[in-house]
Amino acid sequence: MFGRRLLLLTLGLCLCIALYLVWGARGNWGFVLPFRANKLAAMLLVALSVSSATVLFQTITRNSILTPSVMGFDALYLLTLTALIFVLGGQSFMQLPAIGQFLVNTVLMMGAALALFGTLLRRGGSDLFRMILTGIIFAGLFRSVTSFLQRIIDPNEFMVVQANSFARFARVELPLLALAGALTLAALGAAWHMRHRLDVLALGEQTAISLGESPRRGLFQVLILVSVLVSVSTALVGPMAFLGLLVVSVARQITPTVSHAVLLPSAGLVSAITLVGGQLVLERALQSSTPLVVVVDVLGGLVFLTLLLRRTPR
Repeated sequence: MFGRRLLLLTLGLCLCIALYLVWGARGNWGFVLPFRANKLAAMLLVALSVSSATVLFQTITRNSILTPSVMGFDALYLLTLTALIFVLGGQSFMQLPAIGQFLVNTVLMMGAALALFGTLLRRGGSDLFRMILTGIIFAGLFRSVTSFLQRIIDPNEFMVVQANSFARFARVELPLLALAGALTLAALGAAWHMRHRLDVLALGEQTAISLGESPRRGLFQVLILVSVLVSVSTALVGPMAFLGLLVVSVARQITPTVSHAVLLPSAGLVSAITLVGGQLVLERALQSSTPLVVVVDVLGGLVFLTLLLRRTPR
């Protein structure tokens, strides 16, 4: 049953990709197709990274509401970006090669993400609302510090911060995309290799121990993978707050299973269809300049409120 649904999702994604590449293409195809293919590759990369990171994070927290973004990762990204520009200066930051910017952002975000998520999981445990409250407090603290730094930096440097604070797919260079793709594929490969262990970890600490799995070791390994995936995708195109929650919630409805061998590809396909299909509708059908991240965050925010009010921890 799930195999047929995954096949339909795959066909739907292929249709979205084909339409995105050829719909409305005019002029020099030698320029149009590579330009669109570059944006398409960035969207697919982010879709797989965000969806997989969300599934992994929900597995180790054992609930279907929490995501890295909900726990304050986007606010942490803005703080890291603002602090980096504050220290280096806007001109020095912009003069860094694209790969240099990406590597600096990724390394800083990975370290900060490990510290943030590790602290939240140790302090919050399995108490859903305590973890949400802790994440909100951390996010508020990060935003306050970010706001303070943005008030004291030069206005030109503030414009640099603003330009890098929103998700964008049109400015990704090919070498940068290749590096991000290599890191992401390595993390996704490790996550797929752990898929059966993830099924065990999702059963809870005591059950996992009784089945021969070390929860602490598994938690540490999954946290590393989550940190890599969210750091790479965010450093590549910017934050997308509720994309993970939205697509994983839809994937759980389409393929209602706890098996990560099904859930990981299902969430990835739904995420890719959401980004590619949404960008296709906005750019080609509606001729709108509205950023897709705005629509995704509105829908994802509604999904988050719905899940929270229902109090469904799984």
